[in-house]
Order: sequence, then C-alpha cells, then structure tokens
Amino acid sequence: MNTQLPSAAQAKEQAKRLRTTMTADGTPIGHAKSLEFIAHQYGYRDWNTMFAAIGNEPPKGWAIGDTVKGTYLSQPFTAQVIAASVVRPGWHQLELHLDKPVDVVTSDSFTNFRTRVRGVVGPKGYSAERTSDGQAQLQIDLW
Repeated sequence: MNTQLPSAAQAKEQAKRLRTTMTADGTPIGHAKSLEFIAHQYGYRDWNTMFAAIGNEPPKGWAIGDTVKGTYLSQPFTAQVIAASVVRPGWHQLELHLDKPVDVVTSDSFTNFRTRVRGVVGPKGYSAERTSDGQAQLQIDLW
C-alpha cells in the first residue's frame, strides 16, 4: 500500500482524469467505478474505505511544485506553488507562478498583468483579505 495518500480532492481529481483518459481510449467508465480504481491503486478494497482513511479535510498544506487552481481578484488561474510556509495552524502563505498572466485591473483604460502572486490562505482555501465587492482576494480550489 502506498503510504503517501492524496487528499480527498486530489483523489477525486485523479478519478476524473482516469475517466477522461479511458473515455478518450474508447472505454468509458462511470464516476463511482473510477473512484474504485483509484482506491485499488492505493491498496484499499473500495473508495469508502480509502475515503475514511483520508478524511474529508482540506489539504494540510501545499508543497513547492504543486499545481493549484483558483481565483485571484476574481480572475481564474492555474498556477504552480513556488513557495509555501505555515503562518499559523491552518493558514499558509503561498507564492504562485501563474500559467497565464491575469489582469488585476478592472478598468478599461489600462491593464496590469501579473504572473506571480503571493497571499495567505486559510483552512478553506480563502484569503482573509477581500475585494471591494466582498470576494476573497485569493481563493484556492480545494475540490
């Protein structure tokens, strides 16, 4: 059995990629079956057993090189973690290199593209800082 278990979100993402690949290869499978395959890959008899071992907790932290998705100033992004540290229990400072630059200005008069952002996110993947419309400045998708 692999002792390095993914988070529930990572395991579900693996199952989604498996479904996509198998469908493209002409052997479509359902969501439940793909979850079972992932559980077997980690040495568990079924998804429920693996899920119980993982728990439904958000990631304990992020590591350099992890790929994350989310929004920065309401702009969607995919990025690679280039720095990560624990600020306090459950809160992490992340520095991200965005795959594609995002425009952080809402004005039509000018633009300001960013390829790197830094922020502190809590246990639910949201920053405490908010934009003027009340949205989190930085949001990392956990699922």
